[in-house]
Amino acid sequence: MMPELGKYADTVLSAYAASLLLLAGLIAVSLWRGRKLRAEMKRIEARVSRRG
Repeated sequence: MMPELGKYADTVLSAYAASLLLLAGLIAVSLWRGRKLRAEMKRIEARVSRRG
């Protein structure tokens, strides 16, 4: 299933690994930031709704 990469196998596979790690990091940061912003919005909405 994997193509023959020859002498470039280490370089190509490490590039794939680095790309996957960076992509996973971006997804994790996006999810974390989304939760943080959602909680902040709920706090703001609660404060505004109490004021009437």
